[in-house]
Amino acid sequence: MPRSVVHAMTDYLFNHNANTHWAYPTSRETDAILADSRTALADFLNASEEETAFGQNMSSLTFHLTRALGRNFSAGDEIIVTELDHHANVDTWRSLEKERGIKIRVVPMDIESGTLEFAELENFLNAKTRLVAIGAASNALGTISDVTGACRLAKENGSFSFVDAVHYAAHELIDVQAIGCDFLACSAYKFYGPHIGVLYGRKELLEQIDFPKLKPAPDYAPERAETGTQSHESIAGAGAAVDFIASLSNGETRREKLQNTFTAIHSRKMELFKSLWEGLAAIEGVRLYGQNPDANRTPTIAFTVKDIASQTVSEKLAERGVFTSHGDFYAMTVVEKLGLAEQGLVRAGCACYTTAEEVERLVESVQISLAVFKIIFYL
Repeated sequence: MPRSVVHAMTDYLFNHNANTHWAYPTSRETDAILADSRTALADFLNASEEETAFGQNMSSLTFHLTRALGRNFSAGDEIIVTELDHHANVDTWRSLEKERGIKIRVVPMDIESGTLEFAELENFLNAKTRLVAIGAASNALGTISDVTGACRLAKENGSFSFVDAVHYAAHELIDVQAIGCDFLACSAYKFYGPHIGVLYGRKELLEQIDFPKLKPAPDYAPERAETGTQSHESIAGAGAAVDFIASLSNGETRREKLQNTFTAIHSRKMELFKSLWEGLAAIEGVRLYGQNPDANRTPTIAFTVKDIASQTVSEKLAERGVFTSHGDFYAMTVVEKLGLAEQGLVRAGCACYTTAEEVERLVESVQISLAVFKIIFYL
């Protein structure tokens, strides 16, 4: 996390910490800090401040939205989700099966390419479809999906659209206007901020939806979508994270600076990712999953080493100072479809601070670890 983000959080706690909308100075300072951060996140999303809400995390915000929308759904109504998604964008909507009698339809993924069978989405849409929930990018395989097309189809069908942009937000600049979604959620910790969720919703929808809320709580957008006292220091940190990204480039506006930064960093990350992909692909016994570096994807790599459990691989890599994720990353269906429910995937990715030396060290560590596994497991 950048020092500027940590400083924004500690400065808030030490010097401004108060509840909102009261008449004394630190409360008014808190209101101003939160307003500034909301503007920063609105710029990050290409939205307005009235359309940008905060919450504990993406999962909590999505559950909150699910319950609110579900109040107007009826038994037999349908929601479309996908096999490629993180379960925060699947199980949240599935909760309405039990609570409201909603039918869930699931767009399948193509196992070989790790992409969605998009034609099935069109086939599923009908008069009963109330919402299409789709991820912008797979946190397991790095696949970038056509959310703009999905949201257009949903709109033409008279359905709501919800986009999970948690993984996408770390690698591509979000533009809710271009995507055309009704709702979108992401998490600041993915783009160098603290652990806090962000929800975009079209203003007219945030003002109309029957959100579960306390009677004296604000009844205007976006605060009517925010339940209880928020983590003010985290909101301050989220705004600082956006400003950190913007500070890495020049431009007339913060949005323009963000675009320039994302363009430059994406080019660099994909160059590193190509080196990582080719290095791992050259190791006998290592299998890579998802599309190759030439595809429209994020610089996140998923792989297995022989039939060794992913946790075992990650533990061996950690001994060499290389930290990788392992398991299913809450994209459980993806891992199950790949036949890896027991073994899991090993995952690594490129960020703005990743170096060529680190990529080389990961490839070398996998090679060395594989040699050790051959001795231990008689591979």
